[in-house]
Amino acid sequence: MTETYISPGGITMAKAIERYFNGALYLLVLTGFATLASTGGLDLPAVLLVALALAFRGYQLLTRREFVISERWTTLLTLIYVFVYLADYLFLSRGFLAASVHLVLFTMVVRLFSLQRARDHYMLAVLSFLMVLAAAVLTVGSVFLFSFACFLLVAVVTFVLMEMRHSVATELTRAHDPSVVSPSQRMACALLAIAPALMLMILGGSFLIFFLLPRISSHYLSAYSPSSDVSTGFTDRVQLGRIGQIQQSSTVVMHIEIDNDVQGGYDLKWRGVALSNFDGSLWSNSYDQNQLRPAADGSYRLAPILAPGGATAIAGRSIHYRVMMEPLGTNVFFLAERPLSLLGNFRQVSVDSGGAVYDLDMERPINRYEAVSQLADSDSDELRLAANTAPADMDAYLKLPPLDSRISKLAEEITAPQPSNYDKAVALERYLSTHFGYTLELPRATPRDPLANFLFDRKKGHCEYFASSMAVMLRSLRIPSRIVTGFRGGEFNDLTGQYVIRASDAHSWVEAYFPGSGWISFDPTPAGSLPTRTGWSRMQLYIDAAASFWREWIINYDVSHQRKLGKDAANNSRHLFDEARHWIGRQHRSLLRSARRAHRHFASFPARWFGGLVAFAVIILTLLNLGRFIRALRNRSLRSHPERAPRQSAALWYDRMVARMARMGWRKSPSQTPLDFVAAIQEAALQRKVARFTRAYESARFGKSLDDAQSLPGLFEDITSGPKSDPSHLRDSGSHPLNKA
Repeated sequence: MTETYISPGGITMAKAIERYFNGALYLLVLTGFATLASTGGLDLPAVLLVALALAFRGYQLLTRREFVISERWTTLLTLIYVFVYLADYLFLSRGFLAASVHLVLFTMVVRLFSLQRARDHYMLAVLSFLMVLAAAVLTVGSVFLFSFACFLLVAVVTFVLMEMRHSVATELTRAHDPSVVSPSQRMACALLAIAPALMLMILGGSFLIFFLLPRISSHYLSAYSPSSDVSTGFTDRVQLGRIGQIQQSSTVVMHIEIDNDVQGGYDLKWRGVALSNFDGSLWSNSYDQNQLRPAADGSYRLAPILAPGGATAIAGRSIHYRVMMEPLGTNVFFLAERPLSLLGNFRQVSVDSGGAVYDLDMERPINRYEAVSQLADSDSDELRLAANTAPADMDAYLKLPPLDSRISKLAEEITAPQPSNYDKAVALERYLSTHFGYTLELPRATPRDPLANFLFDRKKGHCEYFASSMAVMLRSLRIPSRIVTGFRGGEFNDLTGQYVIRASDAHSWVEAYFPGSGWISFDPTPAGSLPTRTGWSRMQLYIDAAASFWREWIINYDVSHQRKLGKDAANNSRHLFDEARHWIGRQHRSLLRSARRAHRHFASFPARWFGGLVAFAVIILTLLNLGRFIRALRNRSLRSHPERAPRQSAALWYDRMVARMARMGWRKSPSQTPLDFVAAIQEAALQRKVARFTRAYESARFGKSLDDAQSLPGLFEDITSGPKSDPSHLRDSGSHPLNKA
């Protein structure tokens, strides 16, 4: 038998591979756990215990100390955890996914300290992959892509080292040559060069397969997704104060895109669930749901079903919008008020008599849908003529629990002078929004009568307290009422043309019933202060745009996206080819013309080059004043097209009017407000013209009125068309419009 000789260099390489492999395997486990923990789906005890175990294992690798659990104890611990798993599934986590994740984490920690055979290393690598798979189920965020790329990079290094570990017996030569770099250093450099290249190739191939292969279904794991805390605020039972807890989070819950809306000019309420029963601290409903039949085009008609009985049609314009929801764990569609139709990939849709629309298709959770709503334009005169007696079928909306007697007395005092139910509702809405403060600070202890505490003691709260107080006071006046939970407003992202709706936009308002007109919305909550916009706010919009692209083209990618992507790719390729061909032709002709011009310039050097120097000087002056020219062109464009930016256009027209008035002899002092400037003009005809211009300017500047912004050019011409005034008879004072400075 021939004896195999292994050089000292081979021993050094074997030790280096073993050390690198243990470190890479540890990093693989650490990366997999970090990916899982970053989803936020793990409970705090699991995160802390596993993090401590990984920290201890990292300390062992750094100090090269080993602590190995014997096979006997490994088997015993595994058998014990079988009963722990059952208890976890039945009593602790009460969910298959959470209990299974705990099982994977336990097995991973045990294997991490019992590595003795090659199969143990393979098992640990598989468990790391299972943690990444669990993270893919628990989140749909774009951060997962970065985490998965890091995991993939470490996985490439780990499996390369795993293969090298099995073939380490190859003899290494030149081990004693001092000029040769040590084997461990050469291996580290090779891994650093090869691993990123392999990772990029794998990611590139994965994306190519992902975008080309047909997609069948992406909802088979949705049943195991964790529900969100936001969903508890939009069920048929909502505890008073729950919406306020939801509002303290800035988590994005959905994106809404409205057709032909490029400036974010809407401030809409996105209706969720209506609640009619109140026991003093809990709102609930007992509406029966009616399943809808889809139309021929797959849409669901909502207008005939959701129209209140006996209500006349209310005029208003319709809007078409698309909603992309985050996985909230709720089956409620959030729609603008008075929805007409709903379109989406849903097989079972139902509505209740409170106007809420539900998804009954458990295999297709709500993620994307389209809808059309009719924005109501209520006639206050018609509402004042409505009967002041409630219909017989409205008794459910008049029931009240035992309440503090001061609440009904307060309602009577506020509405005593009002002749109609509509005026009473408006008076209550105005009183609550002007006499109470808004806060998200919840009381530490729940009072026995929350509404009485809000109205007479605390006198501040969030939207639920305002809406509940108004609904209860309306019922005390025999006016049918209910509260509605949903969202309001949202931040408009001009990069994507979508409204970003966050949990902090959760809202609650009131609906009151008027015979002949149906349910009319009232919002007694005072308007909150606008958030301060910073550079970080703009960066958040860029991050949100990237997340929207991730959801649209990765999470929700399907055959329709493939068709659109293929069509766009073909059109863009053809367009780029034509552009490249035309560009080459233009460049060739331009070179020929340049060569001819250069020949003529050199033939007549003095005159031509003098003209060139003059042209160069003109170009330099133009570049130095380029910013001023661009601003002038931009301002001129905004003045000519107020619809692009009504507020900026109004400001530009007002500055122009002030400058023209100064040339006419009426100079505006910096300390004067627009109204002071109007009052200081003592020429009656001119004062009336400037007053009309100022009113239109303020409406466009602060009310975003497009019509008033478009009327400013005509009003300006009206001011400048009249005869110039003679201000010589006026005095020059600080409050006077004529300042001869």
